[in-house]
Amino acid sequence: MDRSDAFTYIIVSVVVVLLLPPPCSSDDRLVPGKPLTSDATVVSDGGAFAMGFFSPSNSTPDKLYLGIWYNDIPVRTVVWVANQETPVTNGTTLSLTESSDLVVSDADGRVRWTANVTGGAAGAGNGNTTAVLMNTGNLVVRSPNGTALWQSFEHPTDSFLPGMKLRMTYSTRASDRLVSWRGPADPSPGSFSYGGDTDTLLQVFMWNGTRPVMRDGPWTGDVVDGQYQTNSTAINYLAILSRDDEVSIEFAVPAGAPHTRYALTYAGEYQLQRWSAASSAWSVLQEWPTGCGRYGHCGANGYCDNTAAPVPTCRCLTGFEPAASAGCRRTVAVRCGDGFLAVEGMKPPDKFVRVANVATLEACAAECSGNCSCVAYAYANLSSSRSRGDTTRCLVWSGDLIDTAKRRNRQKHIELILDVTSTSDDVGKRNLVQDFEFLSVKFEDIALATHNFSEAYKIGEGGFGKVYKAMIGGQEVAVKRLSKDSQQGTEEFRNEVILIAKLQHRNLVRLLGCCVERDEKLLIYEYLPNKGLDATLFDGSRKPKLDWTMRFNIIKGVARGLLYLHQDSRLTIIHRDLKASNVLLDAEMRPKIADFGMARIFCDNQQNANTRRVVGTYGYMAPEYAMEGIFSTKSDVYSFGVLLLEVITGIRRSSTSNIMDFPNLIIYAWNMWKEGKTKDLADSLIIDSCLLDEVLLCIHVALLCVQENPNDRPLMSSTVFILENGSSTALPAPSRPTYFAYRSDESEQSRENIQNSMNTFTLTNIEGR
Repeated sequence: MDRSDAFTYIIVSVVVVLLLPPPCSSDDRLVPGKPLTSDATVVSDGGAFAMGFFSPSNSTPDKLYLGIWYNDIPVRTVVWVANQETPVTNGTTLSLTESSDLVVSDADGRVRWTANVTGGAAGAGNGNTTAVLMNTGNLVVRSPNGTALWQSFEHPTDSFLPGMKLRMTYSTRASDRLVSWRGPADPSPGSFSYGGDTDTLLQVFMWNGTRPVMRDGPWTGDVVDGQYQTNSTAINYLAILSRDDEVSIEFAVPAGAPHTRYALTYAGEYQLQRWSAASSAWSVLQEWPTGCGRYGHCGANGYCDNTAAPVPTCRCLTGFEPAASAGCRRTVAVRCGDGFLAVEGMKPPDKFVRVANVATLEACAAECSGNCSCVAYAYANLSSSRSRGDTTRCLVWSGDLIDTAKRRNRQKHIELILDVTSTSDDVGKRNLVQDFEFLSVKFEDIALATHNFSEAYKIGEGGFGKVYKAMIGGQEVAVKRLSKDSQQGTEEFRNEVILIAKLQHRNLVRLLGCCVERDEKLLIYEYLPNKGLDATLFDGSRKPKLDWTMRFNIIKGVARGLLYLHQDSRLTIIHRDLKASNVLLDAEMRPKIADFGMARIFCDNQQNANTRRVVGTYGYMAPEYAMEGIFSTKSDVYSFGVLLLEVITGIRRSSTSNIMDFPNLIIYAWNMWKEGKTKDLADSLIIDSCLLDEVLLCIHVALLCVQENPNDRPLMSSTVFILENGSSTALPAPSRPTYFAYRSDESEQSRENIQNSMNTFTLTNIEGR
């Protein structure tokens, strides 16, 4: 897998706080006749891991699961669950039977889960079979002679731990897979999985159901035989090993390294996580998929260039150009007998066919050139490895090339058939790739893509101007044609666009390009099909699709995006106009903060600023900003608190029909909290799907965010930590928020439009760091 530069932010992937009293602990093993009860644990010999029964949520404390978790860190993180689909209750036991099987039985003696251990008959009845929890987190059932009859590492759930293997077996065409949890407090199998492709047994995928989300490319010879292949990050080693009947991915860390694991989250993120003792939290070192690394993101015959600066970029393969619909098309039709061109450092595409028993590179090339439908091939000789059977890899492709990428520090290459004219000297006179993620686009190209800014292509408008959907360079994009009333100069606009383009985070809308010609200023953003959060949250017909899990993910995603702007990016940026309509949702309902037209940049030591022109949206503005023009990161925190209340309640901040006699949603929420009726704030549509503790936590956080004194509001770093940890026990009580009069929706919208038309989508008064 391509490992980009590591990055870090504080997370809690799957944190489960045990609701039972502190359990009794036993030694590191089970023996027949001595079951593990629901109030006890088994602890590994080195103390790193524990096994027992846990409850993932205090909203359903009667549901218990048998799991394994880290024992020597304060945040209980579960790495393996046995009875994912059959929760149990108090009185349940785990037993090692005389026939060497592991069995979970309820208080009535009914079997609720079994490991189905085979091969244990030889030890039956002699009491010498044991189930040992190793200090690696692996639960192993051993026969009297020490043979491993069963081990949890061969039945993974959502975590890939050091010492574990993810196997692809030739004879059975079986593959191990990680499977995500269904939700943050629901260990039942979720929709995301990660593992080997059983069709080819040569590559690894991540799927959402049956739809591929990410692919690691076919194994064509990166063999590690008896040693590990070092990753760019110094804390872990990842290897692909070939042994007889299987190929396996194996993972190790140096002795003394902090706890490290790969985790597949319920939100579909495959993360390399490391425990940080300094912050007492998990850090994400790397995360997939990102950007154009998503499966097929660059379309047919396009590739993701991971060597591009400052961010990975979609490009067309040599001999192709951007297509009108998506991806790339050939510049000249391929002809049978055309020559080959080597494309170095590429991840081979998907949808290949393996040709067996091809002994040389030349023979593989002949297989492709002799087939007029073949458009590419790749070859590797694995004779130095212990691969079972055929030790060569000749892969051929026909039709479009899907999901390829240019990688750093990779030597494998594929050979492409090009038209003879494309392999002539003319190639040297042209760029070998066509870039279709761009920074500057001609006005005439945008006008053509929008049919001269036809109303039929318009998808939105406001005081800033109009937004159009277009197809540019084979990508669906959103084009914002800014109002000509904007008073910002062309050079300043161009510089600021370049600056915004360098902000890259999964929860920020990505700026792809711009156009500055004559008096025209246009911004080109990635197109997000589900539009603004407000379009779903406040629409009676669309709101039911927002269940609690989705809303909570949106809340946390927006929080992470703000944390990036405030703290984790190379600049400190104050958004100043965070609201439901400026949170856009992608195809999978993931949130992305949009519209940085009113943003301000702070210097390293700057705490706040003052402006005589208050811009933004009444109702989301912090009182010190609306009344005095003073703004800071805490102004965004206030706006986040208002948005948080809207997401939980499904009520607009200034609704007159749903908040009874209260002037706005904030005061309504405060009074409900003060009267002990906090749970009644939850939208009736999420009652059945929500975890009450999470809802109450979010309301508590929201009320802390909208406190009058900016110094009393939490930082976004603290807010993200609280939301990810899921505990409100140590939170202070919020103080009464300030009520300040603001205009009705009609006049408010007018004010917003006027300000936007004057300060449209620009970073005003930039202050460099």
